[in-house]
Amino acid sequence: MDKTQEFVEHISQAYNPKGDYIHLGAAMLNGETFADAAVKIPLKTMNRHGLIAGATGTGKSKTLQILAENLSQKGVPVLLMDVKGDLSGIAKESAGEEFLHERHKKLGFPFESSKSPVEFLTISEQDGVRLRATVSEFGPILLSRILDVTPTQEGILAIIFKYCDDHHLPLLDLKDLKKMLQYVTKEGKETIENEYGRISSASTGAILRKIVALEQQGAERFFGEKSFEVTDLTRKDEKGHGYVNIMRLTDIQDKPKLFSTFMLSLLAEIYTTFPEEGDSDKPKLILFIDEAHLIFKEASGALMDQIESIVKLIRSKGVGLYFVTQNPTDVPSEVLGQLGLKIQHALRAFTVKDRKAIKLSAENYPISKYYDTKNELTSLGIGEALVSALDEKGRPSALAATMLRAPMSRMDILTDTELEELVLQSKLRAKYNEEIDRESAYELLNKKIDEAEAKEAKEKAEAEALEREKASSKTSRKTTNKTQGAVIKVLTSATFIRGVMGVLNKLLK
Repeated sequence: MDKTQEFVEHISQAYNPKGDYIHLGAAMLNGETFADAAVKIPLKTMNRHGLIAGATGTGKSKTLQILAENLSQKGVPVLLMDVKGDLSGIAKESAGEEFLHERHKKLGFPFESSKSPVEFLTISEQDGVRLRATVSEFGPILLSRILDVTPTQEGILAIIFKYCDDHHLPLLDLKDLKKMLQYVTKEGKETIENEYGRISSASTGAILRKIVALEQQGAERFFGEKSFEVTDLTRKDEKGHGYVNIMRLTDIQDKPKLFSTFMLSLLAEIYTTFPEEGDSDKPKLILFIDEAHLIFKEASGALMDQIESIVKLIRSKGVGLYFVTQNPTDVPSEVLGQLGLKIQHALRAFTVKDRKAIKLSAENYPISKYYDTKNELTSLGIGEALVSALDEKGRPSALAATMLRAPMSRMDILTDTELEELVLQSKLRAKYNEEIDRESAYELLNKKIDEAEAKEAKEKAEAEALEREKASSKTSRKTTNKTQGAVIKVLTSATFIRGVMGVLNKLLK
């Protein structure tokens, strides 16, 4: 057996799942593509998370599109984070250009055009189904991680949440939380101290400043009602195809704090809501996080710990996370170690730093006698990638330089008219796009403060009236006493007595 035949057999055995799978492409060796060496990814292991990495322009977004549409056809719903705005084409069939058919001839199976059922979501000013969450749903611990507060400040937030629970004050949006922070250091200070202990105004001031900073990135649009139910991400159409939920995020690239806040809250909600799935034949939901470095860019140590914990635990709920970024080093090593499927597009070695990054990236992949991984990383063409997956028993498969299949859907974006039509057709839009501002902590506290101020004003007015009455009575008594004193003084004076005696003498004569 020559080396080529040995290679084909090696790949065929490594990527030969017994259950359902996604046909990703065919393996290459020395620039030649071997249709018999098909690279098939088992659906069973796709909840073990993954990575799609590579330099700009090497085909990462198209690989994401390939995986998403194939998962949809297999009945697996998908959530895509569309930061660059180039994934909307998945809602329309490919035009089936000739070069796509030529590519598939090399892969050994025909090209087919297809579209996926799509739902457009938003947390910003863009059109789509609006995603929101209440402050109460975040809870003090998750909110503390996002705001990156000190342990003392975290304790204050815990007290505020406890007080609101005990007194039936709903914390729905950020204005509710800000009002509570002001209340516990002013009007409600004495009550809070009696029930829960002293709260420092310096600490509440620091928390308020961090909330304002979060608001400046647009977070006030995310916090509130109606809360999005994460089970709506798992919908399927009448054909049994999973919905591809596209989160439109093109206007928050410069708002990493908002992006990480949204992602962490979404993952936490999915983890707490979804039941344990056990060892199922396919995932319940797959999330693709494009421009993943935005999550980790400004994440604090506490926030990173929270993300790592969720990544480790969420796969038991049948949920897979796929990070899409330029370089594997953008993803923390603790998270990278949890990723089962790795699809590595070409990297560019323009600087010393680039060459070091390539060396580190090569070490993330299994050693192969067929490839010099470092050199292979710099010589891959567009739409080609190094692939390493897990087999159905969870074991790492062989490294395969792969020519990837083409997307079945449009590789361009939708027009504004097409996008608007799809947004208006959404069945979820009516459910979530109505703004609700019911009576919550802000209104209830204002009412409580107004009542307290009115009572205080009334008591003050009554006290002042009583004081005036007392003062008037005192003045009257003083006047009477003064008059009586003057009369007595006159009657007892020597002049008055002499006068009276003189009159009496005259009368007696």
